[in-house]
Amino acid sequence: MPKMSGAKALVKALRDEKVDKIFGVIGGAIMPVYDEFIDSGIRPIRMSHEQGAGHAADGYARVLGFPGVCMGTSGPGATNLVTGVATAYMDSSPVIAITGQVNYYSPNTPYMIGRDAFQEIDAVAIMTPITKYVFQPKKVRDVPSTVRSAFAIAMHGRPGPVHIDLPKDVQTGEGEVDDARMLVSLRPIPEPKMDEVKKVASLLLNAQRPVILAGGGVIWSGASEELLKVAELLLAPVITTFMGKGAIPENHPLSIGVIGMHGNSVANRVTREADVILAVGTRFSDRSVGTLDTFAPEARIIHIDIDRSEIGKNVSPHIGIVGDAKRVLGMLYDTMLSLAKKSPERWEWVRKLRKEAEAVRDEREDTGFTAKKVLRTLRKIVPGNAIITTEVGQNQMWASLYFDIYEPRTFLSSGGLGTMGSGFPMAIGAKVARPDRFVMDIAGDGSFKMNEKELATTVLENIPVTVVILNNHMLGMVAQWQRMFYDYRYIGVELENIPDFEKLAKAYGAEGFRVDSSQELEKAIKFALGSEVSVIMDVSIHPEEDVLPFVPPGKGLHEVIEK
Repeated sequence: MPKMSGAKALVKALRDEKVDKIFGVIGGAIMPVYDEFIDSGIRPIRMSHEQGAGHAADGYARVLGFPGVCMGTSGPGATNLVTGVATAYMDSSPVIAITGQVNYYSPNTPYMIGRDAFQEIDAVAIMTPITKYVFQPKKVRDVPSTVRSAFAIAMHGRPGPVHIDLPKDVQTGEGEVDDARMLVSLRPIPEPKMDEVKKVASLLLNAQRPVILAGGGVIWSGASEELLKVAELLLAPVITTFMGKGAIPENHPLSIGVIGMHGNSVANRVTREADVILAVGTRFSDRSVGTLDTFAPEARIIHIDIDRSEIGKNVSPHIGIVGDAKRVLGMLYDTMLSLAKKSPERWEWVRKLRKEAEAVRDEREDTGFTAKKVLRTLRKIVPGNAIITTEVGQNQMWASLYFDIYEPRTFLSSGGLGTMGSGFPMAIGAKVARPDRFVMDIAGDGSFKMNEKELATTVLENIPVTVVILNNHMLGMVAQWQRMFYDYRYIGVELENIPDFEKLAKAYGAEGFRVDSSQELEKAIKFALGSEVSVIMDVSIHPEEDVLPFVPPGKGLHEVIEK
């Protein structure tokens, strides 16, 4: 068996997993690994903060469907990664988070971990609740197997992050390296039972008003084509969760829109009109379905999910199938193909729904330079295959409502954790994953400020992305709630006009524009499409512009505020 250092073994194992880029911040407890990067062919992208590294790896993973790798040192390096890792965990994104750790052994003591050494933190305990698995190899020979196992776990079944905590003496020590082997056994993905698939087919074919609800699992499974074939065979309207946005092209005649707290009101209404709902790869979160006891009261629900624990967790289905969405939908389509009959009445219903959904979006074409007008203008100019990220808050919901997505894996946003500041570093990861695509972050001024320092990364590493800041000088979503539920008693939300984003961009070596009209926006975005550096657009909108429609917390999807 060959002999090498743990750091070299780690880097070689990463190369064996086809890793050629990582996102990280160097520090004392991870320096041996970084030294090995120099001759490895792996490009370590210098992030300004470990949180940004976690989000960038997450964005990379969401675009490619392949694990993104982030890295930090021990102690604060590990704790800074936590928000990025937790964001990936909540949205089922396969991130490999690697942290340095203090020495496991020491010449004078049997071990150092647990003795409060400089920059020591119990990273294993911290990361365990927000990852699928945590490894802390104690010997050099275990490093290749640890890496192989981490990548396999991250992608097996429902994707998610895995953490490797690597003591420094394991990095610097030398030893014989075993061939990489699996350290854990993986549960086989359940194969759908044909009798269950036939029951689902019969239920859908005999339904008067079947509706398909697509979640993020459709995108992770790569099942968009199968979903569309089933929908077109049934002539069934398709609604999506926020995380499922892009599972079906939103300009398709069967696409009705996103459901939820800030969903299209027609899409929300459809859940009450349906007699059967085929829900695929969704966890029925509160932000998607409102109150559980009022969701789809007349519908029989079919729930397909790769994660057994999701079946019946929030909504009890009439039929639940555990399996990969692509496989199950493919079997379902084949089963229905010879039996399905086109329904002119249903087609008229779907056409009516589509027309109403578009009318709802168009009826709020208010005067002035609004967020809606900004997003509609951007959609006309930005390439159809552009990758869009968002921050969290009003900007995120406006993007969901008014910026149509045509391809899966081109809309990235923090759904489950709702992490402000995640969109910009996600855009960096997305651009690294697909340097041939135009990448744009739709941001709010409050969210963008949280990770604005990653502008340095885009300039130093030559990763040009565009950021459109919908600047209302407010923490917009919180301010909207204060207007609606706290009688306009603002506190902690007014951001004034600080900083000057145009000057801030230029201070980092990027380009900055202040935008106050549609004409200026068109000029700035056309510049950005050809720019070799990042472009920041400070777009002024009214401080009290609300995101509507809105389902208040604790209400059902039918209890919507329209205006």
